[in-house]
Amino acid sequence: MFVHDFLEEAAQKNALLMINPFTKLLLGLGSIILTLFSPNFISPLILTISLSLIIIYLAKINPLFYLRLLTIPLSFAILSVMVIVLISGGEEKIWSYNLFSILPLSITSESIQKGLLVFFRVMAGMCALFFISLTTPMTDLFGVMKKFKIPDLFIDLSMIIYRFIFIFMGKAHQIHHAQLMRLGYSKPKEALRSYSMLFGSIFITSWDAGEHFINAMDCRCYNGKFAKYLDYNPIEKSSFGYVFLFLLGITALIVVTNSYSL
Repeated sequence: MFVHDFLEEAAQKNALLMINPFTKLLLGLGSIILTLFSPNFISPLILTISLSLIIIYLAKINPLFYLRLLTIPLSFAILSVMVIVLISGGEEKIWSYNLFSILPLSITSESIQKGLLVFFRVMAGMCALFFISLTTPMTDLFGVMKKFKIPDLFIDLSMIIYRFIFIFMGKAHQIHHAQLMRLGYSKPKEALRSYSMLFGSIFITSWDAGEHFINAMDCRCYNGKFAKYLDYNPIEKSSFGYVFLFLLGITALIVVTNSYSL
């Protein structure tokens, strides 16, 4: 329920809601592309800080909620960087150790450089995705898909999947909470039995929900296409210009710092 109750609510109530979705997608996707082309960690670091400030101060997203979201990619990024730093190798060794005489571990200036690049690439990319998801409701994204002439079948399936994800999550949360209240996970054998019942109930619920959904659409004279209401403000020259200048500045920074190394 965490995703449904907070992520979608934040997208519907953020301070940048009325900004045209194309402008927000330009900032988010443009940041991801620049992150991938950055030769060092400086530009991804600047993007991480800038996008976080935009999310917190311009979009008015709760800082604690945003930090909770960042802990999800942060844990994976830290573990990945630790492995990269220890096994990448390099010429300028700072520390080395031969683990069990079969696994040489070392920290070099080159491995630190690579680790920082991977870490801030991950963080910048996730901040860009969080910016899109926290400031742009899915209804606007479906409208953008429609504008780009993406097949209606794909859009309709995306809308159905997006809706049913939260229905199944809510049902799973209710069943799991009821099992906890009945000590269904007190012992390993009971936990295994509870999980099997949970998965079985979700399967039956998904089947029934699909049947009810088809019947409801038939009652509404469904003809193979969902009606899509596209309503958002036109592109503002000022906001679009700010985004363009920001991305242009990051591009210039990438060019200037191309040869930088620790």
